[in-house]
Amino acid sequence: MSLWVDKYRPRSLDELNYHRGLSERLKSLAASGDFPHILFYGPSGAGKKTRISCTLRELFGPGVEKLKIDQRVFLTPSKRKIEINLVQSNFHIEITPSEAGNYDRVVIQELLKEIAQTQQVDLGAKQRFKVVIINEADSLSRDAQAALRRTMEKYMSNMRIILCANSTSRLIAPIKSRCLLMRVAAPSDEEMSSVLQSVARKAKFTLPTDAGNKIVDDSGGNMRKAILVLEALKMQSPDLTGPLSIAKPDWEVYCYKVADLIVSEQSPARVMEVRAKFYELLSHCIPPTVILKTVAERVVDKVDEALKADIMHWAAFYEVRMRMGNKKIYHLEAWVVKVMSLSKHFFYNIDMSDFD
Repeated sequence: MSLWVDKYRPRSLDELNYHRGLSERLKSLAASGDFPHILFYGPSGAGKKTRISCTLRELFGPGVEKLKIDQRVFLTPSKRKIEINLVQSNFHIEITPSEAGNYDRVVIQELLKEIAQTQQVDLGAKQRFKVVIINEADSLSRDAQAALRRTMEKYMSNMRIILCANSTSRLIAPIKSRCLLMRVAAPSDEEMSSVLQSVARKAKFTLPTDAGNKIVDDSGGNMRKAILVLEALKMQSPDLTGPLSIAKPDWEVYCYKVADLIVSEQSPARVMEVRAKFYELLSHCIPPTVILKTVAERVVDKVDEALKADIMHWAAFYEVRMRMGNKKIYHLEAWVVKVMSLSKHFFYNIDMSDFD
């Protein structure tokens, strides 16, 4: 039994409910004889991977959906073995090189060279090239991006690369210049409501307008989250009437507790307590940028208006530092200390003004 987000996922470009102009453009590219390298970028849950899979079907037909999961072992220059999971069909291969950490260059070089040097063996294929999908392209190291750039130039004749990223800011200019950029924006509230109603019809039930609006408001433009919440609420309350409570994920509740700790007391002991909770979140594979964003938004809701701009400024500053560095905990902790310092200074000035 599959989740609704997979069960009712559109399989062709014609079935996509929003960004019709983008779908038409992808159809014309697939029909043309000159399909380029493409970079899909946009926020999480906007539908990038769904559009990629629909584009592959447009290129190669239904055979692209016959997938198998494979595991490849790569050997680093220091003779260390790295295991990477691959999802592939006869026509394409999907990889996430960032799983290899600092050794992602090895994965890019070896795998792409191997794929590019093998010809398309399916005689019934509409296209003579294979497609390589690279997930989390914005998490690739500089060395991996440089290796990818050289591969894109050398093997264009029998390989196309589709990159999937949340942002283009961390990709080097030579890669962006060799790709056709496709921005998949977050759907609007009306588009999300339309998709939820479509899912409800396929699942053979009626979605009340109030319940749909509540799900849309909670999802914040994330279509995947909205469908998951819809299915969860349907399991809890089959008629979807009355007061509906949308449960927050455990990690989000935990982040809120961390934010409350930061606001309630500013001391070295509290910094150490918060640091331990950050370690707990990181050990459960919550991305550090997500932790920082969630905690910062909660802190901003709790503090005085005069502090909000500074807190978000330093959150953005330390997010950039965190993306550039390796030890994420240092930058999270530095932001906490900065916020506590700002709060202490602010309340000290207020207290001193009582003596004026």
